[in-house]
Amino acid sequence: MKVLLVEDDVALHKTLLRALSRQGWAVQVCTNGREAVALWQTSRPDVVVLDLTLPGLDGLQVLEQARRAALSTPVLVLTARSAVGDRIIGLEVGADDYLAKPFDLDELEARIRALNRRATDASAELALSARESSVMRYDKDSGAIYHKDQVLDLAPRELALLKALLVRPGYAVAKERLLELVFAHGTEVHSEAIEVVAYRLRKKLAGTGAELVTLRGLGYLLKVGP
Repeated sequence: MKVLLVEDDVALHKTLLRALSRQGWAVQVCTNGREAVALWQTSRPDVVVLDLTLPGLDGLQVLEQARRAALSTPVLVLTARSAVGDRIIGLEVGADDYLAKPFDLDELEARIRALNRRATDASAELALSARESSVMRYDKDSGAIYHKDQVLDLAPRELALLKALLVRPGYAVAKERLLELVFAHGTEVHSEAIEVVAYRLRKKLAGTGAELVTLRGLGYLLKVGP
């Protein structure tokens, strides 16, 4: 596994570098927010561990730029900030998980493994299903979804929902399962939150030949035309 660690605290990033390297992972360290996105693009990590308090650009700005550049790598945010607002903003911008300092190294390693496993399984299934579709094309390297030769301009939540449905087009996916896939593990969200994301995604799929269908009491499915 390739891990990009974006952390400017020298003592902490040295400790994490030693601990994560002992797991057999290839770890790259970046200490500056302005350099983080460029390194992310060139190194193509499997998981990014991102601190929020960074010189140059803060972690939220790094994450926002990366998602705009269609970098879909799973991101675990590390921060000493306790404000709920910071956590919510991070998740909305596109973080996949959140761990507050101080934390246990075993928990950090477990969460990194979980993010990588989830992304790997989803990418394999999505690549297979997307190859069978003439409407949507999934690019494994960038994580973007194309309609014909154009990248679909989707917010992180919309992209996550479309990926979850594109794994098995034509099959219903329960709302509860979609909540788990679209929103980070442990995030407290109301069940109606997925309806808001679905509404936005449905509008952006207009004219693509794909249709997001609501099945009352079951969830959602993606109908993909010829």
